[in-house]
Amino acid sequence: MKVLIVLTSHDELGTTGKKTGFWLEELAAPYYTFKDAGAEIVLASPKGGQPPLDPKSNEPDFKTDATRRFEADADANAQLANTVRLDSVSQADFDTVFYPGGHGPLWDLAEDAHSIALIEAFIAAGKPVALVCHAPGVLRDVKTAEGAPLVQGKNVTGFTNTEEEGVGLTDVVPFLVEDMLKAAGGTYSKGPDWGSYVVTDGLLITGQNPASSEEAAQVLLKQLG
Repeated sequence: MKVLIVLTSHDELGTTGKKTGFWLEELAAPYYTFKDAGAEIVLASPKGGQPPLDPKSNEPDFKTDATRRFEADADANAQLANTVRLDSVSQADFDTVFYPGGHGPLWDLAEDAHSIALIEAFIAAGKPVALVCHAPGVLRDVKTAEGAPLVQGKNVTGFTNTEEEGVGLTDVVPFLVEDMLKAAGGTYSKGPDWGSYVVTDGLLITGQNPASSEEAAQVLLKQLG
């Protein structure tokens, strides 16, 4: 089993002067869910190399067993420092793809032609795609083979408007994930803020927030059998 994990290369939090990137738990929890199941994992990002970590995700309040394990794992950190360029990967080489969130993807991956084409290729090949937290935002311009929005008529979730409000970034992000999914015709649902909530519709698996990342990875593994 070969799993592709796609991370952001974007590190600027709008015009705030603060840094953003990927959210550590949303990488670490799925990483070990897959690794412990014997999967081969490849990390990719638009620019390749070391992707930016959202510094907030490494604060004491947000550390988990998985993030601590990742921090202490020399092999995992070496792999993270050397992500492959997204334009060099092909869905044909993988069984599935997983997108961690953090705010970064809203700026780069949502508009990245290689990411859009990659997700479309996975779906067309009958391979499951999982995205958590802000990462469902990267589905904004992804289309079906017929040219309709991929999420149209599909059951989906993603970072809620109230969660975005809770972190004070409603007016900073380029778009709100919940609003975008609804505007694209998705049947959006959510659980309580900050609790694990995962929705599956065919090949599409979406998780609401950081707490949903491990469950989303487990659901993805089950789909792969």
